[in-house]
Amino acid sequence: MSKKRIDYKSSGVDISSGNLFIEKIKPLARSTFTEGVVSDLGGFGGFFRIPQGLKKPCLVSATDGVGTKLKIAFEAGKHSTVGIDLVAMCANDIIVCGATPLFFLDYFATGKLSLDEGIEVVKGIAEGCRQAEMALIGGETAEMPGFYKEGEYDLAGFAVGIVDEANILPSGNIKENDVIIGLASSGLHSNGFSLVRKLFFDELGLSVKDEFPTEKGKTVGDVLLEPTKIYVKTVKPLLNAYPVKAIAHITGGGLIENIPRILQKNLSAEINSDSWELPNIFRFIMAQDMIEREELYRTFNMGIGLVLIVDEKESDNILTHCISSGQKGWKIGRIVRGNHKVIIN
Repeated sequence: MSKKRIDYKSSGVDISSGNLFIEKIKPLARSTFTEGVVSDLGGFGGFFRIPQGLKKPCLVSATDGVGTKLKIAFEAGKHSTVGIDLVAMCANDIIVCGATPLFFLDYFATGKLSLDEGIEVVKGIAEGCRQAEMALIGGETAEMPGFYKEGEYDLAGFAVGIVDEANILPSGNIKENDVIIGLASSGLHSNGFSLVRKLFFDELGLSVKDEFPTEKGKTVGDVLLEPTKIYVKTVKPLLNAYPVKAIAHITGGGLIENIPRILQKNLSAEINSDSWELPNIFRFIMAQDMIEREELYRTFNMGIGLVLIVDEKESDNILTHCISSGQKGWKIGRIVRGNHKVIIN
């Protein structure tokens, strides 16, 4: 009596489908290639030439995911923007260090690979890389049956940038009365979505297909999936032209937790919450009166995706540069003597 024969495909992993997926996404990755790319896709590693002209070059690395915002994408059946979020969370972390993003790698894991969904995700990753002016030089696609629910996947990303050691931010010379400039976010970005889902779906009883209550013609899914703003094209030329002292990426922890990461211990940041234009999504969340004010500013970016700390005499020119690049921004506060806190008035 012959034994039953099994193979990888019968266990749920289709190598041929995975290979087809790689072939289909190669043109997307190549569309992001910059002059530093040495290798094509398909090898065991991605190669990138270190740029010349730096006295003491330092590599900067960042890694992140998209978090439970992916749950919104699954429910809405919209997969084209979460890749932008993935790149943004890494690219923005690199640019705030004063560094230039160089290259990106992604990790895409799912129970059963859907070519159409997977390609949409990678289209978003490629778009994010183009916005961040860095190359998608490799990645990993993992098909793990039984590990993820049907129709779900997870994303992680890893990016590398470069900076001359003398130009690493924060510079350490922040002082009292320096000006805080806030650059507008595009919405929620990729933080606080466990709380967002609890509010919108559990407490308010909305679904991703419902029209957003204060935005005619847009669904709840459309608004919640607005991709994270990538600030590279605004900040990179700014760093070459002006003496920026420090930049903070306003991610998980909001303004309250992220600004102290770039301050000396004897300084605090005083923020005027009326000094910027609050995006509609945050006005709606505040109007529900279910989340305490401090919790809002500790969880969400509240309309400010990046914070720059600059000398007062440079602040007008720097703000003008940001606005002329198409990026909304405002003077939102000042540095004061204090105990390493953020005071939001």
